Amino acid sequence: MRQVAYCFACWPGGPVIPPPCLTCGSHQGYYAAGLCIRCHPWGDPGPDSCRDCLAWGARRTNKWLCIGCVHWRVKYSNPSSGGRVGPCTSCRRALVRGARGVCRLCHKQATYLREPSRPFDATAANEHGQQLFLADMFTRGKTATATGNIQQARKPLPLIPHCLTLRQEQLTLFTMKPDLVAHGRAGLHQRAHPDDAAGLEAIAHQVAESNKWSVRQRNDAIIGTKIMLGIQAGGQAPVHASEVEALRDIDLCVWTVIEVLAAAGALIEDRAPAIDSWLVERLDGLPESMVEELQTWFEVMKNGTKTPPRRRPRSHQTITLHLSWALPILRQWAAAGHGSLREISKEHVLDALPAAGAERARAGQGLKSIFRLLKARKVLFLDPTARLKTGEHPSNQPLPLDPDRISHIRELLFAEDPATALVVALIAFHGIRMGQLQRIALTDIIDGRLTVDGRVIPLADPVRERLGDWLDHRGSRWPDTTNGYLFINRRSVYRGCTVGARWLRLAIGPTLTPRELREDRILAEVHANGGDVRAIADLFGLSINASSRYAYTLEHDDLVASSRTHDTT
Repeated sequence: MRQVAYCFACWPGGPVIPPPCLTCGSHQGYYAAGLCIRCHPWGDPGPDSCRDCLAWGARRTNKWLCIGCVHWRVKYSNPSSGGRVGPCTSCRRALVRGARGVCRLCHKQATYLREPSRPFDATAANEHGQQLFLADMFTRGKTATATGNIQQARKPLPLIPHCLTLRQEQLTLFTMKPDLVAHGRAGLHQRAHPDDAAGLEAIAHQVAESNKWSVRQRNDAIIGTKIMLGIQAGGQAPVHASEVEALRDIDLCVWTVIEVLAAAGALIEDRAPAIDSWLVERLDGLPESMVEELQTWFEVMKNGTKTPPRRRPRSHQTITLHLSWALPILRQWAAAGHGSLREISKEHVLDALPAAGAERARAGQGLKSIFRLLKARKVLFLDPTARLKTGEHPSNQPLPLDPDRISHIRELLFAEDPATALVVALIAFHGIRMGQLQRIALTDIIDGRLTVDGRVIPLADPVRERLGDWLDHRGSRWPDTTNGYLFINRRSVYRGCTVGARWLRLAIGPTLTPRELREDRILAEVHANGGDVRAIADLFGLSINASSRYAYTLEHDDLVASSRTHDTT
């Protein structure tokens, strides 16, 4: 049965009943080479019941015996110890019996039900049934291994003191979103336990002082934390971050409450990333089996895996691009009646791919990413995209800006807003990327030199002038901020985070993008130094291949003529 492309469940014209296992004769769990998953040396049947005491959790490594039964057999299989193999006097099963003539399961049952000063009676204890248990759960103080070695139990880790006394947690009968609007703020914050509320209030004052919060932010954080404690079941349970979102309904700030609860050690971060909800929306309408396969691909792409074949986590942008490129074809297969990616063959892929162009290359890359990973994780038997050429992505040729937009850049350089002038100056003079602008810290600028990703950039005089204007404006508007980033706004000033990419794009304006401004600056430098690829790579932090894309514009007559009509600096 070598090199068979289908399992018995997916066999064409099937499903086909698999043959019985050659070792145990089982008709279930067929694996490979005529053996079931329990008998095959490479199979992973998982835990099962112990053969002797029926406890759940036995593994094949101990021949389907729990550790307790392994020691029981070693101790009582010798006739000199008083035990022997035979029918148990209580359950009548033929097993290794102890000194009292009963098996280990009946012995455990009688031990549980035995009352003080009463004789051991296994028959009466097992008369009305037996209580099964989980395997290897009876060790106390010292741990006995399968080889008979005694190991000292590990000392418990010291408890970390918190301001809250997490006494108990009442289990949820059913989930119901709290309606805070119906009550408002009045009275909700008074339901919290006084001791817990006092501890959280003290921590809120410390957090507010360290982050230079305003009095209103501090007071709202105190009220919000007390409200979350008051609506908790039992009052002492940790607060889930997803539940704090309900404070938006009564106009309370959420992030300040989350920071206070996190500092107090009373927060459970359970908020789902935005990409998780994005995935649920995109997979809506696909067959269940296909959704499970794509979720496996998504989890490995997002979190990576340390089990062979190992894989590093990919960025969220890469995940969204690959799935977006492949999703139209996946929906096409689902509409044609295919319920799983296991049904897809190479012919299906060839029929679904576009004929040529960028669409074919993108769809092919998305499908290759999905099928290659699922084949490596043994979710699929075959990779239908293997050795299938789908073309390469056409590279976008960088273009210079027209004269009208160049005049707009000069207007932005002398804008009244110092943030706009500095952002445009850093891109127009030094070609700083968007992500680099967000991450520039105040300590990265020393003596007129900017350090970005290991590169030291001497700032031009116009950039230094606008940098001074922005720092003066920053210090006068937010004199007590502890945010260490160069660019801040009213949202990030007290949170210690970077500004968003949207804020930078709005600072430049809707008619110009940072990428277009950066490309125009690099093209101007290419035409100024005659296309020195090495110099372009060192000046703007590009690779040799990326620098070559800009150097190719020297051979284009239209681009050469256009670049001579304006000067970006």
